[in-house]
Amino acid sequence: MTSQERIRTALSGWLVLVVAIVLLAAIVGFIVVQAHPRLGMTPEQAFYTMKEGLAVGWRVTIAVILVLAFALTLPGFLILQPNEASVLLLFGKYKGTVRESGFWWVNPFYTKKKISLRLRNLNMQKLKVNDKAGNPIEIAAVIVWKVEDTYAASFEVDHYPSYVEIQSESALRHLASYYPYDSWEDVEVVTLRGSIDEVSHKLEAELQERLGKAGVRVVEARIAHLAYAPEIAEAMLRRQQATAVVAARYKIVEGAVGMVEIALEKLKSQNVVALDEERKAAMVSNLLVVLCGETNAQPVVNTGTLYH
Repeated sequence: MTSQERIRTALSGWLVLVVAIVLLAAIVGFIVVQAHPRLGMTPEQAFYTMKEGLAVGWRVTIAVILVLAFALTLPGFLILQPNEASVLLLFGKYKGTVRESGFWWVNPFYTKKKISLRLRNLNMQKLKVNDKAGNPIEIAAVIVWKVEDTYAASFEVDHYPSYVEIQSESALRHLASYYPYDSWEDVEVVTLRGSIDEVSHKLEAELQERLGKAGVRVVEARIAHLAYAPEIAEAMLRRQQATAVVAARYKIVEGAVGMVEIALEKLKSQNVVALDEERKAAMVSNLLVVLCGETNAQPVVNTGTLYH
């Protein structure tokens, strides 16, 4: 979306402040000068003295002009802190945005609306949603954002902080339903638990697409909380444990078979003992029991022959 923000340069507030002080001094001096000749006079004397000077109408006009000029300087003063902007409106029409910090003066008829340009954190509450596989999960995110386009933030949406909060929740719900919580098969699949960085980048991109309409730039979006919903957490934990046990057993058996293969190859190559197929099978069985068993094997001494 093309930015409609217009940067406006304001007058120095210090210069106009000096002018306001001069006007105030002129008003006070005018009152003193006009009142001094008539101090202690009767009303008739004061009237004739006034006729000898300026006409009454001119006196009133000068006084009104000075007072109005001083009064109009006061509403135009504007103070901006670093990372703060002010949107200027003239009778409902957008006239521009002042972004530079300092003490400024603008048209006193402008309506001034200040907007913070600082970084903001949105720490989202835990949401209960279903992942791609339909499992109920709890998910939350932390989003860092800032206003980049003051025009869009002021006029494209009704209240941009609420817009950011609602759209962030909607984007997080959509993201959670797009990916599974975890992959139970040994395949490369993008999951919420196993691909945090990739999922966070996807969330950031979707948020920027949504919030860009409000003149907001998403600086960072990260998954802050991820867990199964309480009603299935225990069952999923047992499933994870079973998967871990199966994976461990697979590695143990794979290693044991390799060790048996090496043992048989060594016995054969070094002519330690000659084994027929039946005794090879028995030896393989015994070695696998020893290597794969969860408890220590108890040795049995055979005092007979090889076959007894």
